[in-house]
Amino acid sequence: MTDEATRTAGTKVSPVTLTAMVVGSMVGAGVFSLPARFAGETGVAGALVAWVIAGAGMYTLALVFQRLAMRRPDLDAGVYAYAKAGFGEYTGFFSAAGYWASACVGNVTYWVLIMSTLGQWVPALGEGDTVLAMACSTVGLWGFFLLVRRGVREAAAINRVVTVAKVIPILVFVLLAIFAFDPEVFAANWGGEAYGSLFDQVRATMLVTVFVFLGVEGASVYSRHARRREDVGRATILGFVSVLCVFASVTIVSYGILPVGEIAGLRQPSMAGVLEAAVGSWGAVFVSVGLIVSVLGAYLAWTLMAAEVMYVAAKDRDMPRFLARSRDDVPVNALLLSTALSQVILVLTYFSADAFDFALDLTASMTLVPFLLAAAYALKLRATRETYDGAPARTLRGDLVVAVLATAYTAFLLYAAGLTYLLVSLVIYAPATVLFAMTRREQGRRVFTPAELVLFVVVAAGAVVGVVALVAGWIEL
Repeated sequence: MTDEATRTAGTKVSPVTLTAMVVGSMVGAGVFSLPARFAGETGVAGALVAWVIAGAGMYTLALVFQRLAMRRPDLDAGVYAYAKAGFGEYTGFFSAAGYWASACVGNVTYWVLIMSTLGQWVPALGEGDTVLAMACSTVGLWGFFLLVRRGVREAAAINRVVTVAKVIPILVFVLLAIFAFDPEVFAANWGGEAYGSLFDQVRATMLVTVFVFLGVEGASVYSRHARRREDVGRATILGFVSVLCVFASVTIVSYGILPVGEIAGLRQPSMAGVLEAAVGSWGAVFVSVGLIVSVLGAYLAWTLMAAEVMYVAAKDRDMPRFLARSRDDVPVNALLLSTALSQVILVLTYFSADAFDFALDLTASMTLVPFLLAAAYALKLRATRETYDGAPARTLRGDLVVAVLATAYTAFLLYAAGLTYLLVSLVIYAPATVLFAMTRREQGRRVFTPAELVLFVVVAAGAVVGVVALVAGWIEL
């Protein structure tokens, strides 16, 4: 079988299903946590500016993935493949490992939030950080492992149904909150001066906006399953625009229900507390049920994406070959390794001060490097004019603007995330290099080139600093 036949073989999904997979991966735990996360950092003015910046920045990133899908249709699992094509094998490996690890950490976030939601009625579950909660989450982790092993087609079909089911309660929340909206409360929440300057408020909300938009690249990750390459770009833009409207609405209408201090003090999922204040106790139950459906659907989508990245990297001989084994189009070994890493992270959250916030922020920060590399690759293509032969001047100008803005935005996100989560990310990145070494040994090649060795030393040094900081208490989980 030729390389092209190998690439196009397997399960193909429709444009609707592809878009549903993107929306399904984006609409998850994050949206239900938005009211308290924003109210804890900013007032209405800061929230509006933050959504404008996040929306514009993530839109340019969505355009990057759309255009790269058309300019390099030979590259599957975009986030990883673009970094490798632009900046070499080891950099591509880090992008794949970082994106994969962020998906696994994100899956832990979902289970913590589910257990926290159920903790309203089962106190032994606490806020998702008790021994019982960890045990129940473990059962869920491995239960979904068995489900996804049944096949990508079955998992994708389930995800499309769940996507519709989970969007409905969010839309109902927005409509009910609009009817209960109090202009005086909204006006009182406007300034947020107690949080510092407007810049500080916007910066403080950047990680949560990254988290809720994770999945905008989902169509690129699933690209080998698309019937037509054009479907990848369309699914990316449609998915992004629809969820941006939902996320911004959930945040802003909440400021018209309760004073900002009360919203910030709500337990997660804070959307349940806001609706309870608006319509009574049934509102909290309604949101909680919707959250469980929503999060389970997002968990399914992210489980597929985590395994897909490792599988495609292994098929391209950039990960150990045992990860390239599949059964019924399911990358079984990649799926097993992903579930195992999620299990390790789940245990670590038990020792964190705030399990949900720790997992959420770490997920977002670990995705930033892969996003930055993808944007930088789009900029490199435009600068070298590779794949642009005969392109009209309008296309050249437009793609240059998009690539510059996307690169600048993701670089700002790295700055906004701060040093703490960068160091914790390196603690995960450095050990993952074992997989890279295994791959090179399988191919009978030297583990590192001189340039790659320099990069590894920098990453390893950062990981050592991160471990020392954790042990010494300079960084708290």
